[in-house]
Amino acid sequence: MSLSPAALFFMNFARKPSPKHTAHDWMDYLRDSDGLGSILATTEHLAKLKATLHLALVALEQGHLSPKIEAGWRSGAQDELFLLVGSASIGSRLQQILPSLINELAKNGLQCKAIKVRVKPSPPAWEIKPRDEAKKYEAPKGLNEIAKKSWQELLEKLPPDSGLRKAVERLLQNKSK
Repeated sequence: MSLSPAALFFMNFARKPSPKHTAHDWMDYLRDSDGLGSILATTEHLAKLKATLHLALVALEQGHLSPKIEAGWRSGAQDELFLLVGSASIGSRLQQILPSLINELAKNGLQCKAIKVRVKPSPPAWEIKPRDEAKKYEAPKGLNEIAKKSWQELLEKLPPDSGLRKAVERLLQNKSK
């Protein structure tokens, strides 16, 4: 089956884009796309939540705690705020002012019925590192004095024509080097 030259010309070529298409702002893609649009909306919502929480903490003279708190809504409930803190001392301080904090948040337009405070687990202080080539474990070469003495005592107890005696003699010759 052969194709005419005209048929070959039109195969496998993509159409040129229309000159009417123009570049879009990247924010348009974030807003229009279902997946990315929801990520953008969630991010903006969390940023507003963080700002409102900061204002409430400043009103309660605890604004210095704001950078140390991660805020979010408890999954499944939009009226229960979840605060993740870096240390138990910050968590206990927040527990002391929770009723006042709920009232201040309501004054700033954020309605919540309850606030849960949890301490964020700290990252481990240690780190696993590979061994350096110079520090690799080297097996001891030869036998120590106690082992050599024990093998010598066994050798003296074995009959001269024994196969075990010959094996122990070879062991002592090879390991004593």
